[in-house]
Amino acid sequence: MKRLFLLILIFCSFLTAKAQLGGGPSITGKISGTVVDSLSKKPLDYATVSIFRTRGKAPITGVLTDEKGGFKLNNIAPGNYKIVISYIGYPSKTIDPVTTTLSKPDHNMGSVILAPSAKTLSQVNIVGQQSVIETKIDKIVYNVEKDLTAVGGNASDVLRKVPLVAVDINGNVSLRGDQNVKVLINGKPSGAMSNNLADVLKSFPADQIKNIEVITAPSAKYDAEGSAGIINIVTKSKNISGVSGGISGGFGTRQNNGNANLSIKQNRLSVSGNFGGNFTWPQVTPTTFFNHNDSTLTTNTQKSTSTIKRYAYTGAGSLSYDFNNYNSITSNIRFNQGGFRTDGNGNTVIASPDKKTTAIDSILYATTSNTHTVFGGFDWDAGYTHKFKKEGHELSIDGQWSHSTTTVDYGTFYQGQVPGANQTANNSGVNNEYTAQLDYSLPVSKNVKLEAGGKSIFRVITSTSDFFTQNGAGNPFVYSPTLSNGYDYNQDVYAGYTVFTFTLPKSFTLQTGARVENTQIDGKPGANSTGQTPFSSSYTTFVPSFAISKTINNTQTFKLSYSKRIQRPSLQYLNPFLNQTNILSQSRGNPQLSPEVSQTVELNYNTFIKSSVINASIYYRHTSSIIESLLTPIDIHSTTDTTVLHGTLTNYANVGSNNSWGASFFGSVNPVKILTIRASINAFTYSPSASGAYQAQQSSNGTYIMYNIFGSGSLTLPKDIALETFAILNSPRRTIQGSNPSFGFIGFGVRKQLMNKRASIGFNTLSPFKNTIDFNQDIVGKNFTQSSHTAFPFRSFGLTFSYNFGKISVKPDNPMQQQNKGLNDDLKQGDQGGQGGGR
Repeated sequence: MKRLFLLILIFCSFLTAKAQLGGGPSITGKISGTVVDSLSKKPLDYATVSIFRTRGKAPITGVLTDEKGGFKLNNIAPGNYKIVISYIGYPSKTIDPVTTTLSKPDHNMGSVILAPSAKTLSQVNIVGQQSVIETKIDKIVYNVEKDLTAVGGNASDVLRKVPLVAVDINGNVSLRGDQNVKVLINGKPSGAMSNNLADVLKSFPADQIKNIEVITAPSAKYDAEGSAGIINIVTKSKNISGVSGGISGGFGTRQNNGNANLSIKQNRLSVSGNFGGNFTWPQVTPTTFFNHNDSTLTTNTQKSTSTIKRYAYTGAGSLSYDFNNYNSITSNIRFNQGGFRTDGNGNTVIASPDKKTTAIDSILYATTSNTHTVFGGFDWDAGYTHKFKKEGHELSIDGQWSHSTTTVDYGTFYQGQVPGANQTANNSGVNNEYTAQLDYSLPVSKNVKLEAGGKSIFRVITSTSDFFTQNGAGNPFVYSPTLSNGYDYNQDVYAGYTVFTFTLPKSFTLQTGARVENTQIDGKPGANSTGQTPFSSSYTTFVPSFAISKTINNTQTFKLSYSKRIQRPSLQYLNPFLNQTNILSQSRGNPQLSPEVSQTVELNYNTFIKSSVINASIYYRHTSSIIESLLTPIDIHSTTDTTVLHGTLTNYANVGSNNSWGASFFGSVNPVKILTIRASINAFTYSPSASGAYQAQQSSNGTYIMYNIFGSGSLTLPKDIALETFAILNSPRRTIQGSNPSFGFIGFGVRKQLMNKRASIGFNTLSPFKNTIDFNQDIVGKNFTQSSHTAFPFRSFGLTFSYNFGKISVKPDNPMQQQNKGLNDDLKQGDQGGQGGGR
């Protein structure tokens, strides 16, 4: 609680700081004008007009020209300014100085003439005037607003189309084949994302997303956690001038979405908010499961079906205020609530051809089950930024509180030759994270920049599972102290970093840095736990980073980088609770897990020629103490007779190390003006080396190649009609005991813009030629083999719509707000599904 008070005290201090902050002249004016094409003499709408101080490098504000080419820059204090006007296909034009005074605060620039140019653009634009994918020196950006098939979908649907990213059929996210990736919202962590990543992404409306950033080699100023890298989801309506908003959504056979947003910006105060939700129609999924125990020659065959219903809603609010050009505060809050209900039934046959090796001849029993999962929470952050007079000299302080909860209530009921008693359970998990961070940036000279900072994260996690069993039909359910469990887990992280960036001759740039993180962990059983012991650990990690880049003719960039990352296990991996939801397929966490440590060397090449873009990388990654799930055969004693059944136990271990070579490629080309073709390919090797006792459980002993492929085509037709098609293919994902399934599908979309592009209607379809996507899994361990086949319903058809209102005037993103701060990307997500108690 004292940490919460500390965060509130910091935020309150921001609000009281105004009396100490300098202001500017009380008289403000405006700068206006009209942008015109030099040849046609016609106005240019949607040209970008940015205003700088005369010797400044960062824009103060900016607008887009209206349909008549006009622009107005309001609330301009008297002074000398530089105006920069840019438009796709035209060289930028700079007018310097433009002067306003106390006696003449308004300045009309009249007609500003832009001349077209055939020169290569300095900014990468992939789809004519609407770039879907941008490549930057430190990240890849996927502009969701330009993806016409995104309307009416969710974040998982969009992420499947982002270069280097793969999302499997369960919603688990991986970056270049590694699931140890942290997904952020506007550069900040989310408690909900930490606990229920797959479920939250399915509940996050795509209509709220502006773009998605992918960072594969973060520098030392980022948190060291997340071995694969960082995926940052940037939401819409961050810097809209005046009053504006919009509504959008979709109705379909699989999912229904709705979203609304509103932004108000008046002078130096900005307020925005959005709200959205979705629900899915009931989906029926059949599964066939087979397990063979080589020691007992026992086979276990199960056939089951499950029906799932899902709903969610999410909202956000943002407030920022600039006291003057040097001091500003921001505060944001985001909340989410969602849930799903699963009803299942199945039949199980256990048989052995040799009665001498087992008491089992043939057992047939049926099960019915129901599971109700509810998750929710909020993320609240507040920050203060002070800009010194020297350009780029900044100090920022941030605090954040993330709160998330998950509850899972379920019941399992048996009929026939019953292997266990009927049971119900109430599981709950609560996660509170408190973060405090300070960042400092100083341009030491024209060619040297220093960045330094410190950060502390305090996590408090509680997990409770109450089990009730029924011994005999008609008897009441009785609390089971042996099955019930509670566990409390605290994790504190203290970090500091320093990064130097050098601008060298001949277009070379060098960045080097170091970060030190100390982690302290304590876990203890709750009051209702039996047979569990407390544990604690502490370790310090040194994390260096290095990158050097070379630019040739402003069109080609080579970059060589080295990064070190760690991945701490989340509660799902640590909780020692024995989950017996399925009596024949049990699971348990391991509180003694160490974090994974990975080191990556990457060589990247990027080039663009006119509207075509090529980006290619080769990389090598060594990962030690890799965390994987292991299946082990176990004997299960029936509660109704002397029969001994044979099932499996899933636990987690640091099984060894892995060396991986990989290559990635994505490109875009416009063979004709109206057509854009994009492709993304990532391939990498998996060559595990198990250690110690885990060598006996390893069945994947070779070097395996895995890949994910994405391709799309966009066609722009007259009368504001656009068409798009895409295809996705992911290979099986290997583990030391087998493989998880491959899958692929295709999609189509069409959109018609209306009302001068303020509104649109569309039609989308996914997997139109196949109703289900097959999901096959094969695992081979010591003395057993196991396989499963699941057919997920995926085919969908839907109608989409959108409408925007208000003034279309966009302020360029403030460089102060573009820094990714508060990145708590340190928890290995596993299947990234919901967890509560032992789930």
